[in-house]
Amino acid sequence: MLTYCKKCVMPDTKPDLILDEEGVCNACRSYENRKQVDWDVRYNELLSILDKYRNNNGSNWDCIVPVSGGKDSTYQVVRMLQLGLNPLCVTATTCDLSPLGRSNIEAIKKLGVDYIEVSPNPLVRAKLNRVGLTQVGDISWPEHVGIFTIPVRAAVQFNVPLIVWGENSQNEYGGPAAAAGNNVLNRRWLEEFGGLLGMRVTDLIGMEGIEAKHLINYTYPSDDELSRVGVTGLFLGHYIPWDGLSNTLIAQANGFKTYDKVVEGSMVSYENLDNHQTGIHDYFKFLKFGFGRATDLACLHIRRGRLTRQDGLEIVKKHDGKFPWEYLGKSLEDILRPMDMTVDEFIRICDKFTNKKIFKRDASKALIKDSQGNLCKINYDNV
Repeated sequence: MLTYCKKCVMPDTKPDLILDEEGVCNACRSYENRKQVDWDVRYNELLSILDKYRNNNGSNWDCIVPVSGGKDSTYQVVRMLQLGLNPLCVTATTCDLSPLGRSNIEAIKKLGVDYIEVSPNPLVRAKLNRVGLTQVGDISWPEHVGIFTIPVRAAVQFNVPLIVWGENSQNEYGGPAAAAGNNVLNRRWLEEFGGLLGMRVTDLIGMEGIEAKHLINYTYPSDDELSRVGVTGLFLGHYIPWDGLSNTLIAQANGFKTYDKVVEGSMVSYENLDNHQTGIHDYFKFLKFGFGRATDLACLHIRRGRLTRQDGLEIVKKHDGKFPWEYLGKSLEDILRPMDMTVDEFIRICDKFTNKKIFKRDASKALIKDSQGNLCKINYDNV
């Protein structure tokens, strides 16, 4: 039986989630602790750090902002411009970029920034997506690695020490730039926060004909290179209260566009709009752990008092974990085609990674699916 947080709707199957003696998860407790934060002090800390990295003679950029074209990265750019910084925006091109994703990237450029986009070899990327899906159950494995390596490689290449990330990483409060001692991002940081799921980049050599030369964009710079430039990072969400909805409103006021309906598997229209493969990524999270994107979002809104827990439960039952027949208007068959994968093969991979203990099965122990291929969890609450 799944055990759920008594404040939000997150199950204890989520990695690193801990329920305390009152049955409340550490994510809810962490949000409660925000009330104790002096945000004015944090904001002044941010200003102090940014001042250290300003390029006062105008000979180089002040910072790098990794951008996807999403609501949060748009917000990050807006904030940096408001604070008078001259950022270099860096995009690690997504796997299967949607028209809406491209439109929102163009909107960031129009804010008045220098921008570079690194587009990894699409033939290699298709192989990496296939390896990620078949080996660790994550089609987005190469994208999540590239999000962390490509901006850092750009920081080294262009000699720009400061990288401004967005939301607080799980444990890296403030980022290394706030540390009194060692403030350099290193390979250990990538391995802890980069979503490698136990598979190293070097493990890919030899798979699907992949060679070392194909993995340059996914390889972290050497520690010597990082130290030479002094590459460091901060998480903006440590210094400014972070909220996806308010970020969206600010982003929309600056050219960001949302989807015309609720995104498949989600409960909102403003998130995860750039990559057609995201529906598959979120679905595998549901298969492995019993929660998906709708649960993530419901929990965020419950903590902020926008939803009751009961309303959150109803939304999760309606939207979470639906089989990803399409995403952002593109069919599953078309999404799988670059990987040379059929829908039948995809379903077999889904079944391989499904946690059989948390979904209903028939008398023969086979997973029970409805006419659309949807599974049903054994319980959606603590009853």
